[in-house]
Amino acid sequence: MKVKPLFSTAGLIAIAVVLLFSVAIISMLPSLRIDLTEDGLFSLSDGTRNIVSSLDKPIELLFFYSESATEDVPQLRNFGTRIQELLREIVLASNGRLTMRIIDPAPFSEEEDLATQFGITPVPVSQGGERVYFGLVVTEAEGSELVPGLPVSEALPLIRPDQEQFLEYEFMKLVTKVGDSDRQIVGLLTELDIDGGFNPATGQPSGSWLIMDTIRQLYEVRRVDVTANVIDEEIDILMIVHPQEWSEQMIYAIDQHVLRGGKAMVFLDPSADSLVSRSPQGTMIPAGMSSDLPGLLDRWGIAYDSGKVLTDSDFALRVTMGQGERPIAHLSMIGVQRLGLAPDDIVTSALETINLSSTGAISAAEGASTNFEPLIQSSSNAMMMDAGLFEDVTDPSILFDDFESTNSRFTIAARVTGIIESAFPAGAPSPPAEEEEPDAGSDVAQDSEPEEAVEEAPIVEHISSSNGEVNILVFADTDLLGDRLWVQVAQFLGQRIPQPFANNGDVVVNALDNLSGGADLVSIRSRGRYSRPFTRVIGLQREADDRLREQEAELMESLAETESQIATLNQGPDGEPLGQITPEARVEIDSFNQEMLETRRRLRDVQFQLNADIERLGTTLKAVNTWLVPLLLSILVLVAGYMRARRKV
Repeated sequence: MKVKPLFSTAGLIAIAVVLLFSVAIISMLPSLRIDLTEDGLFSLSDGTRNIVSSLDKPIELLFFYSESATEDVPQLRNFGTRIQELLREIVLASNGRLTMRIIDPAPFSEEEDLATQFGITPVPVSQGGERVYFGLVVTEAEGSELVPGLPVSEALPLIRPDQEQFLEYEFMKLVTKVGDSDRQIVGLLTELDIDGGFNPATGQPSGSWLIMDTIRQLYEVRRVDVTANVIDEEIDILMIVHPQEWSEQMIYAIDQHVLRGGKAMVFLDPSADSLVSRSPQGTMIPAGMSSDLPGLLDRWGIAYDSGKVLTDSDFALRVTMGQGERPIAHLSMIGVQRLGLAPDDIVTSALETINLSSTGAISAAEGASTNFEPLIQSSSNAMMMDAGLFEDVTDPSILFDDFESTNSRFTIAARVTGIIESAFPAGAPSPPAEEEEPDAGSDVAQDSEPEEAVEEAPIVEHISSSNGEVNILVFADTDLLGDRLWVQVAQFLGQRIPQPFANNGDVVVNALDNLSGGADLVSIRSRGRYSRPFTRVIGLQREADDRLREQEAELMESLAETESQIATLNQGPDGEPLGQITPEARVEIDSFNQEMLETRRRLRDVQFQLNADIERLGTTLKAVNTWLVPLLLSILVLVAGYMRARRKV
């Protein structure tokens, strides 16, 4: 029998040489990547590649990582390794436009001083232990010397493991800000005094809402005249708040701004109760309750009814209508919790609560060509009511009389993307006809000297379709911007000190940050999770929790009934309490004690059964991995050997 050359000594040496040569070739090709993970954990988004490949100036990434301080913490070391791998992938995709430096800020070193100067936040690994730095600084590359406090630098002071799936987006947001250091311009388009004004009811100037103070710290804000016919092309993001019966010329200007690539954030409302003020005499002064953008919403693929208000029983906030009154649930004032916030969108992913009042609802229009992605949604225990019911509600409990859950969720805010067509296919609308001058002045006009010719405005080319995908964020509530729903403001030495109790301000700032990054930044997906949960175990725990809650509810109900019966048995004929426990009450107490012991035993059985189910599942998995898989592999090898031997015969 001849030995095949492949399995001879020379053949094995040749195989080893080929393998070594292949590994060397692959190592010399850093751009060659194969990602076999289910969620593409090691693949960059197309938006990231577009951003880093189009940078106009060199940028340096400074990753502050306390590698020596995490030697005994494998979880942090693994997390740090994944961050380095992600940053290296970004640097490789930039084709030399990005460089990276890893800095280990040892205690009392120059590197630690550098981290402090850039604002990197150290955190202790354990109580009294060494502090760990986990942060990223993005700066303009200035040769080999790094000067702290560069005019163009952005920092992420603490890279948190619980936000790992959004880190690609956060890193690229920093790179985008450094790559384009000019402040974005937000055009505020509204008739409200959201940015400060004059209150005719009190005769005093009114201050700006706190949300505008927050926006001005990050962006340049320009007020846009609602009577204008065009929107300045320098405006990057158009913030439209409570549009009411605006002219066709303004609607057309908004349409053209969006079509030429401008970003837009729209706040509508079917019943803006935050706009209701009171005169010095105490009478209510409504300021126009509903708002809409007729024509534009249809073209954007959005369905919205300005005559309907959303009510939600599960998310209803408890309010006090008067001093000393008991708080009661208000169906139209809702606090949306994490269950109603999109977990995979950077605008809402890290938020806890958003408070809204008399909000509307939006949805994808039938036949829409745009993508409709909900950001904020109600619970399933909700319904839409006529807006007229909420104009002067003094007793919120009456809303429950008409409330009937539809068992469906409604969208309060959404992101709309895609290619859109103009709402004015025939071009710009005709200007309104000017009123004729009175005849009495005609003679005077003839005798007067001719006026100088008025310079005509330049003709702007009509855009009929967007050149690329538009990005619009629409909120069906304007009250969320008001201070009363999300922040308390304290005065200290003439300064306003905000004390937020909801995330309304955060969602607006997140939305602006997201829009300011351009289409590439918006398109960056959230990365998958590196930790894979045991879904079967989680399901078992949920089932056990449900059984525990049911039996605990039964126990509390039985306790309340027993207390009521005991109280009745301890009263005399005239309702006065007796001085001692009656025999009947003693029997009732003993019966309840026995029932309580039995219920507690059942609760322990439920918890014991849960632990037993989890242990049984673990034992099964161990048996499969320890015995079944090796056994199947052995059988497969034996069958393959047997079939090979038969072919040789």
